[in-house]
Amino acid sequence: MSDADDGTPAVAGVGAYAPRLRIPAAAFEDAWGRFEGSGIEAKAVPEADEDALTMAVAATRRALSAAGYEGSDVAHLAFATTTPPMGEEDLTARLASTVGAHGDVSTHTATGSTRAGGQALDAALDAGPWGERVGVVVASDCPRGAPDSDVEHAAGAGTGALVLASEGPGAVLDRASHVEPYPGTRFRPAGDAETTNLGVTQYDRESFTAALGGAVDGLATALDVDAAAVQSPDGKLPYRAAGALGVDSETIAAAETVSDLGDTGAASVFLGLARALEDGADRALLAAYGSGAGANAFLIEAGGVPVDAALAGGTELTYPEYLRRRGEITSGEPEGGGAYVSVPSWQRTIPQRHRLVAGRCPACGALNFPPSGACLDCGDRVAYDRLTLPGTGTVEAATTIAQGGAPPEFVEQQSRSGAFVSAVIAFDGPDGGSVSVPAQVLAGDNEVSVDDEVVTTIRRIYEQEGVIRYGFKAQLVEMRR
Repeated sequence: MSDADDGTPAVAGVGAYAPRLRIPAAAFEDAWGRFEGSGIEAKAVPEADEDALTMAVAATRRALSAAGYEGSDVAHLAFATTTPPMGEEDLTARLASTVGAHGDVSTHTATGSTRAGGQALDAALDAGPWGERVGVVVASDCPRGAPDSDVEHAAGAGTGALVLASEGPGAVLDRASHVEPYPGTRFRPAGDAETTNLGVTQYDRESFTAALGGAVDGLATALDVDAAAVQSPDGKLPYRAAGALGVDSETIAAAETVSDLGDTGAASVFLGLARALEDGADRALLAAYGSGAGANAFLIEAGGVPVDAALAGGTELTYPEYLRRRGEITSGEPEGGGAYVSVPSWQRTIPQRHRLVAGRCPACGALNFPPSGACLDCGDRVAYDRLTLPGTGTVEAATTIAQGGAPPEFVEQQSRSGAFVSAVIAFDGPDGGSVSVPAQVLAGDNEVSVDDEVVTTIRRIYEQEGVIRYGFKAQLVEMRR
């Protein structure tokens, strides 16, 4: 058991998540006559209602579950990404709300570089420990480039999260960082959604090896690792840095995720750690690189750290289906818009949408969702006893919303993802009983039937007035990996 006697938090758990959708390299070869993602066989693709924040929620919940903590135990929450879904807004407030952290949680956002996860972890280690509470560092990314670029061909999606605590089975034995100016290796101009590079191959390699090698040289502890989770913009560059890192190819392969997830940007290193731990690694090197250039290196004693990861694919996409998911060939919400819900009105319902806060009627004991108005059972207007639903339930009724049947605010989702299921779900109460609630059901290629079991997840609901609305959707239990 490791502890924080030296002032450094222990690693208590790891969570990881990648979207179920996959596109194989062969689909790009058929469309373009070539595939520029070296060493990549397939890559993960976000669904239309997924982004860096929703994936961060999924991985954070898994990490906390693995470590045996609740959202209310989180004292420090760091969110690292190069692809924030909003150009300007503190998204840690929504992340904290969806995972159930208290309002006094300290937060940190790291962005602008694929080493953001390493920078956030470095800062969190300095900030903790937090007594009986914990810190969470989550790195989440879904990069994109111009359609015919090597960046786009490699661009994948995924999230990794680490729980840091006063005590835990893992320890950060050593850490170091290094910067050296190499402008133009990978960048995104202000106001642009697409990442690019200058394509000077030897220059890019020099930047990668100089920054990572400098960081590893700064470690005072001998490596002697089972796995090296190295930043992976493609499947070849990490191996070219093996000499500078002081490891062999097998050690890099032990934490490799790029071949089946693609370039996961700031999440790459954390995802590699999760895979290495799943395969039984006892000691790992984390080597995070960001163009410009800079790097962070961490040596982690990881044996026994619990992992809860969902990295398997489920649905293979064709190239046109991939373009639809990316929003490249859809027209957006029709003119006139959907049912208007003001941001203040939406904000008042966030406890219900993010955490399923319901009410129990003190007069008759019935569950009510949302906890407002007259009781659905006895009709009394009461002050409800607030409680949080566990997020499990069964389908009571379901219908498929096909092309042309979606409300205007959901047309963009439908045009990108296809028909979706709207259902009435009997959500379980925390101590018995149930309450019926309408919700979308994520079913993939499965049919949804009465009595199917579901569990909630956080997704994008829709966007209105330029503000993304996040909330719960249900997914079939059989789809939860």
